[in-house]
Amino acid sequence: MHDILFRNALIFDGAGGAPHRGDVAVAKGRIARAEEPARETIDADGLALMPGIIDSHTHFDAQITWDPFVRPSPELGVTTAVIGNCGFTIAPCRPQHRELTMRNLTQVEGMSLEVLKAGIAWEFETFPEYLAQLERRGTAVNIAAYVGHSGVRTYVMGEDASARAATDAEIGEMQAIVRDAMHAGAVGFASSTSPAHNGEGGRPMPSRLADERETRALVAAMGESGRGVYMLTKGAHTPLSFLESLAADSGRPVMVAALLHNGTNPKAVFDDLDAIAGANARGRALIGQVSCCPLTMDFTMQSPYPVEGLASWQPALGLRGRELKAALSRRDFRDGVRAELASASNFRLFNGEWDKVQVVEAAAHPRYEQRTLADIARSEGRDPLDAMLDLALAEDLATIYTAQLLNSDEEAVGRMLNHPHSIVSLSDAGAHLTFFNDAGFGLHLLGHWARELKAMTLGEAVRALTSRPAGVFGMQGRGMIREGYAADLLLFDPRTVARGPKRRVFDLPGGAPRLTTDAVGVHGVWVNGRRVVGRDGLLDPAPRAGEVLTDFHT
Repeated sequence: MHDILFRNALIFDGAGGAPHRGDVAVAKGRIARAEEPARETIDADGLALMPGIIDSHTHFDAQITWDPFVRPSPELGVTTAVIGNCGFTIAPCRPQHRELTMRNLTQVEGMSLEVLKAGIAWEFETFPEYLAQLERRGTAVNIAAYVGHSGVRTYVMGEDASARAATDAEIGEMQAIVRDAMHAGAVGFASSTSPAHNGEGGRPMPSRLADERETRALVAAMGESGRGVYMLTKGAHTPLSFLESLAADSGRPVMVAALLHNGTNPKAVFDDLDAIAGANARGRALIGQVSCCPLTMDFTMQSPYPVEGLASWQPALGLRGRELKAALSRRDFRDGVRAELASASNFRLFNGEWDKVQVVEAAAHPRYEQRTLADIARSEGRDPLDAMLDLALAEDLATIYTAQLLNSDEEAVGRMLNHPHSIVSLSDAGAHLTFFNDAGFGLHLLGHWARELKAMTLGEAVRALTSRPAGVFGMQGRGMIREGYAADLLLFDPRTVARGPKRRVFDLPGGAPRLTTDAVGVHGVWVNGRRVVGRDGLLDPAPRAGEVLTDFHT
């Protein structure tokens, strides 16, 4: 007897084609032929059944140690999460480096130090010990983990990791750690060269100090295993030709993030995608991570992530209180920011589009709320940068703004989503908890892009979220509804599926807030054949049905 039988479902099998109506059975956590009765029968009554969403760009590395349910991702249809992106991992980590690691995450991933100190369960030092902890504690979804460059660099170099190039001996130590991690089951090696990625006090994240010699050596160490993906969040100064050479030398795929459309330099992202296509034509596997969501982020002047990558903002990074207020008040500082925003750039998060920056909360000046800085500046005859900074200073830097930074041109984004060498990703789930949440990217792709805009068929959208990432990472037996495959399943209403508006909840360690998004049209989520989400959200209690994935074949 089977465990579950879904009857009369509109089945999207993950291959990308049109759906068909039929039955799907689950036995012992796997898809089975629907030829015998089951202990539980679910009448789908025309609802759609698809493989669970594989989220290939998350930052749950810290959160998963206190929240094995990695909220809110399961409720949003995610059954597998890839953690460790950009190399911002907490393993490996020596006990004496825990404070440094946490302080870096407060800046680059917008996390509260108090939350990290109260929440992280440090039952590991090495990467294999970290995987063992996840396995021991259990998780609601399947987890695949990168070994992270910044974590590895800090383990070997300590405080110097953010200050200088590595010696030959240090590179050798790092290679050994990467080899050990791959042997333990890492999905690959992740890093960042993005100038927007800074640790506490504005110090660059450690991976940004690596030279080409170090990067090439570590990617080679990963490739010695015969598997693994090299994932890089690329700064504009890192040429795709270098990444192609890494793919050629290591024989391993290179995942390039974050490819986002910039309205002030609209051709740049397509130049990158063309270069990626060219590399693939030459037999070197490069994949571009693109997002189906407009990059919208809340921020304050105490944590102004959208502008932290500006060279002109560096004098203010790491400052607090009176010193920060003094820096933001200086005319030369403001003039420097204005000049940089007026200059050309291949890529930066914020490009001076003040009509896309809005005041969300100004407790002492409510007349400004829900107005753009462009509107405020016009009505008061002022420069918008001055309007933003003066308002923040008048409110003790507590003013909350929201900015639509990138990916706002839907025609351009649609072309990116349909590019043959892109992968839909970049949710950043688990990071920027108080200012940003795109964990529902998969539901947004299904509802907005497939149903509403018809930029792709629903079958193609399902493939982009399931069998496409499963194939890239070599997740055998996942990402499709096929006999013998893992029963990672999402039951949804194709007429209504979407992500809801963001809202703030207070359930982080110590009662700290985070942004979340509710699912619309989701009727159930199963991980390895066990239901973790019902129509009303995460089950209470929900089973820890996920597996730590360590066996990849590409």
